[in-house]
Amino acid sequence: MEDTERLLCPGAPLDPALYQDDKPHRSTTEYEIGVIYHSNIIPALLGPKIDEVKVKLGKDIQLNCSALLNEKDMIYWNTWRKNGKDPNVHEGEVTRIRTSEGKWLASTILRIENINTRNLNFAYNCTAVNQGGIDTKSFLLLVEEDMVDIPGHVFTRGMIVAVVISVVAVCLVTVGVIYRVDLVLFYRHFMGRDETLTDGKTYDAFVSYLKECQPEHGEEHAFAVETLPRVLEKHFGYKLCIFERDVVPGGAVVDEIHSLIEKSRRLIIVLSKSYMSSEVRYELESGLHEALVERKIKIILIEFTPIGDFRFLPQSLKLLKSHRVLKWKADKSLSYNSRFWKNLLYLMPAKAVKPCRDESEVLPVLLKS
Repeated sequence: MEDTERLLCPGAPLDPALYQDDKPHRSTTEYEIGVIYHSNIIPALLGPKIDEVKVKLGKDIQLNCSALLNEKDMIYWNTWRKNGKDPNVHEGEVTRIRTSEGKWLASTILRIENINTRNLNFAYNCTAVNQGGIDTKSFLLLVEEDMVDIPGHVFTRGMIVAVVISVVAVCLVTVGVIYRVDLVLFYRHFMGRDETLTDGKTYDAFVSYLKECQPEHGEEHAFAVETLPRVLEKHFGYKLCIFERDVVPGGAVVDEIHSLIEKSRRLIIVLSKSYMSSEVRYELESGLHEALVERKIKIILIEFTPIGDFRFLPQSLKLLKSHRVLKWKADKSLSYNSRFWKNLLYLMPAKAVKPCRDESEVLPVLLKS
């Protein structure tokens, strides 16, 4: 027994007397089974020296240990503890395959059944050894953390809440887009904003319109010189510059118009098929210069009568960031709360409402059908 242990122990000196018997002598490269043979290569285990393996308690696992070595080299598992071997740990047979390079690929399986806490954090060592050297690899079992499953009712409630929030967000965005003008006007009124206090301007808007007083242009003329001032000035507190009312007769009309446009925050253009006459062309060009070059005024277009084709307007008007056209509809635009007046107020500068007269003077005119 002592001699056998000596033979199996790596690194123990060999005693030639152990091999003397009546049989013919073998060569120094060939011994009996169980004896370490002369090696051509040093055994090398495949893979990292420490292999951490994720496992689940109660499950089975197989640990595969492979090494490149010589035909007779030893490969084995070391699974013993101080108090004995675990009963659920089983070592398999060693299989050997010869490679094309003349080396041997040896493999051995360690099967662990019904993994428990005793098997965790313990190094299961696999060793390959011959007379020339030794190589060891350790397998360490670690518990795999299970993902916590979300209970069905919690998941369902979460999905419902997510859908509801999404629907509410879409509805809020839709309402914001549709009622953007109303929201802005409400914000101005609630906050009491006034953009006209410190800009040094005299008028809130210069009104450009067809000056001809022919019978066919009577409604357009009345809208510019009567309806707009009546609503914007007397009801909403704005100050307009009307040519026939505010331009001093006898002066240099061209210079006077240019000066008045410079003193205005907006240029309101009342469009019609007959708008582009020689009298208003300078007003439009001067306003475009202030809007595009000086950036001191914004232009508001009001389509009083259906036009459809705006090619008569200067191409430079298209360079404005916004040249939105408001359409006047006599049957729908009379009320103060109509969409036309709200859109016009949205484009006008924010200003606190300071009516000049009792608004009852305005209502009978605006609300008649």
